[in-house]
Amino acid sequence: MAKVGVLGAGSWGTALSVLLHENGHHVTIWSIDEDEVRMLDEKREHESKLPGVKLSEDMVITGNMEETVRDKDFLVLAVPSPFTRATARKMRPYVAEGQIIVDVAKGIEESTLMTLSRQIEEEIPQADVAVLSGPSHAEEVGRKLPTTCVIGAKTKKTAEYLQSMFISPVFRVYTSPDILGIELGGSLKNVIALAAGIADGLGYGDNTKAALITRGIAEIARLGVKMGGKIESFTGLTGIGDLIVTCASAHSRNRKAGYLIGQGKSMQEAMDEVKMVVEGVYSAKAAAKLAEKYGVSMPIVEEVNKVLFEGKSPSQAVDDLMQRESRSENLALEWDE
Repeated sequence: MAKVGVLGAGSWGTALSVLLHENGHHVTIWSIDEDEVRMLDEKREHESKLPGVKLSEDMVITGNMEETVRDKDFLVLAVPSPFTRATARKMRPYVAEGQIIVDVAKGIEESTLMTLSRQIEEEIPQADVAVLSGPSHAEEVGRKLPTTCVIGAKTKKTAEYLQSMFISPVFRVYTSPDILGIELGGSLKNVIALAAGIADGLGYGDNTKAALITRGIAEIARLGVKMGGKIESFTGLTGIGDLIVTCASAHSRNRKAGYLIGQGKSMQEAMDEVKMVVEGVYSAKAAAKLAEKYGVSMPIVEEVNKVLFEGKSPSQAVDDLMQRESRSENLALEWDE
């Protein structure tokens, strides 16, 4: 049995805490929100974000970061991506040399263009940083529906250790050395999911959704490979797998926000209605900057940015995507003649 500290008590942090506890581990959950700590401690359930998923009485709920971090076999960092760096900075004094931190959020920092694992490494250089990603809505993991994810780590030893900690009859875990590819797939797919939601809000159909998913993964893979990620990650669970579930599911906050924007709401109105952090909004500008930096064409990402931040109408954005210059689907394929 391992001692685990989970930092972040939203839907994903809570679902993973329950999973780890049911795997036989001793779990301590931290939240910066005193009301959230009190609610979880008293109700043993996250009533607003993960209703119906019960927390065992022996799971510790606290607002004390030192208590959560010190002397734990590994830590799970589950705060929303905009708060990753600040949380890591607060954790640093309590993290031991070589202590494992598994980041489970998805995003890219706009100001530095760093992935979340790089931010954590910068703030906590003594940590052994890994990532967990894949098509995994908290609502379904909390209900014990079959789910598969990937652990990315610098060493096989760390990856296989974490695999053994998380894997269960309903939560299958694979391993990979491609941390960068995993993180890029997980963060960039949120931008494409906004586009898919916008298309749904406009009343478009399955053909449109399939086109956005397929051309979206092409954009993600082009940039990811150029940055050093591996193509296998973008064709696997943390690429196309995560993109499909985020574009199609009613649980997806990014798709829901896009849907509301497609129906005429502003970005802020959509975010307010979703009532959770919409990671794609925070990653959209970073994705556009990375595309420019690496000289990669990402027309869907470009149009999403124009809708979110420049007031472009969603229907015009779709029209402009459809009427781009004709081209071959895959430039790597050559004609015989």
